[in-house]
Amino acid sequence: MGYIRAKDVVVDFPIYGGVSRSLKSTFLRAATGGVLAKDAAERVFVRALDRVSFEFKEGDRVGLVGQNGSGKSTLLRVLAGTYEPVSGELEIRGRVGAMLNIWLGMDLEATGRENIYLRGTIMGLRRRQIEHLIDEISEFTELDDYLHMPMRTYSSGMAMRLAFAVSTCVPADIILMDEWLSAGDSIFAERAKDRLRRLLDKAKIMVLASHDTTLISSVCNRVMTLDHGAVASMEDLPVEPDRVPAKVSILSFQGER
Repeated sequence: MGYIRAKDVVVDFPIYGGVSRSLKSTFLRAATGGVLAKDAAERVFVRALDRVSFEFKEGDRVGLVGQNGSGKSTLLRVLAGTYEPVSGELEIRGRVGAMLNIWLGMDLEATGRENIYLRGTIMGLRRRQIEHLIDEISEFTELDDYLHMPMRTYSSGMAMRLAFAVSTCVPADIILMDEWLSAGDSIFAERAKDRLRRLLDKAKIMVLASHDTTLISSVCNRVMTLDHGAVASMEDLPVEPDRVPAKVSILSFQGER
């Protein structure tokens, strides 16, 4: 079962040393979007999400839109469990797969096989589960003996094949995506597209942040617009079934919540 409910979720990023600076100079040095503010103790912080509330149910394919700094990536990281809200309620049911960092857990000095174990552990898999996936990953990537060589010897396309294969080897109830990325040459991209289609078909909920309105309209049935960390609007969209864009996303699973 896939289910997400957020009620008045607030995420603040404190800016240490901000008391001694003007609000203007502090804002110019802030590395994130959101609304700059001070609390009662004169501590400066950026409010990245401001009382965000929504409910996503099984079958939802939600597009997150908004300008840079509107809170899209922050919200994805909250749903993935990377950021903890300072207040509000968040309820998530189901296994979460999030594309946050496609190289998370991978070591260039380690072999491809070792990286499968490293990546799989980050995904929350047990060693025995990973062992059962190695042959399938080897066949899909066609890396064969290269899996016994350090990843630093791989071409960028070979490394991307491995990252994509490992990241999409386990289905998730809830898939979080931040834009879409190409995955290697045209032949592999078609295979990756089919693999991703099957993964999305099994997912109960998908949340995709993107600036591409054509992409959003092609794969999503709901659109949530964020503005300065707050929900500006939520609307339903018609969507054509079984339609996947030409570009393929690489997912980075964060395990269960």
